[in-house]
Amino acid sequence: MNDNFKEIRITDNFYQSSSFFPMPLTLIGTLNEDRSLTSYGAYSLIFPYYIAGKEFYAMILECRNTSNTAKGLIRHKKCTINFMPYSKKNFIQHVNCGFPGDTPEEKMKNFRFTPIDSHLQKENPKEKYPKILKEALQIFECSWVSELDNAQDDPVLEDYDNFKYHNFNGITSKFGAHFILKIDRILINEKYYNSIIEGATRKNFCPLPTNWGYRDSKYFWCSDFKKPQAVGIPNREVDISSIRYAADRLNTDVKFTDEALKMLVKVPRPFLKLVLKGCVDWANERQIKIVDVKEMEEINDKRSQEKKGKNKK
Repeated sequence: MNDNFKEIRITDNFYQSSSFFPMPLTLIGTLNEDRSLTSYGAYSLIFPYYIAGKEFYAMILECRNTSNTAKGLIRHKKCTINFMPYSKKNFIQHVNCGFPGDTPEEKMKNFRFTPIDSHLQKENPKEKYPKILKEALQIFECSWVSELDNAQDDPVLEDYDNFKYHNFNGITSKFGAHFILKIDRILINEKYYNSIIEGATRKNFCPLPTNWGYRDSKYFWCSDFKKPQAVGIPNREVDISSIRYAADRLNTDVKFTDEALKMLVKVPRPFLKLVLKGCVDWANERQIKIVDVKEMEEINDKRSQEKKGKNKK
């Protein structure tokens, strides 16, 4: 073959044993058995799961089914995902938190980060929630959606041999577990809040490092954040006739003027129907039958305010 690639054998933990796969650097906080302590485990197999079109947003966590984190989620169904900054000292602590076998009390004995009450804890003082880490760059406060895949009755065991494994949530194999985590809150370090609300620049972009996992049977690897590079979105405008065609195909009495549809020429084609349906829903709520420029401006203002409102929570 006339290329520079060689086939590599696919083995367990293929994302690090058979490839280079970029992952986040996180510490996941869960409550110990009597809820008196938050214990933190180091995880990188944590990814977006539900991102749109559902009644909630979610992450999916993959972990060892007998870990402190798995036990905490099965028992109490709550966790915090703390995205951590990189330094060599921080990474040493991160690696120590990933060592299997320590009890939550042993793991937290010489912990170098600062646990503080979560926002959910402050809002619900009678409940008990895992703490968040003051040093984190961003934090997701989450709850496990245990009823998916009928995982709500999974027990805490030290051995899951001959267990009736689930397909995608709860105990999924002899050694593994998956947890679909509903995102209840997203908290952003104030320094990087404006990067989302007012627009990202090279100076205010959140410096999240990249974790590469365990390699060589000797080291864990992580790379520091470097300055981001920005490339503009291609200036491709959808033809007005194709927008009119998409609008006319909607099953609705709401109609759009050409001037209103011209305001959607920069919407990428895969999202056009979704945007049009959102405009129709807005119009139906107000018993509006004709959407013109004025209405489109109100819709855009509403979206802008909703985005700001969600990010202030």
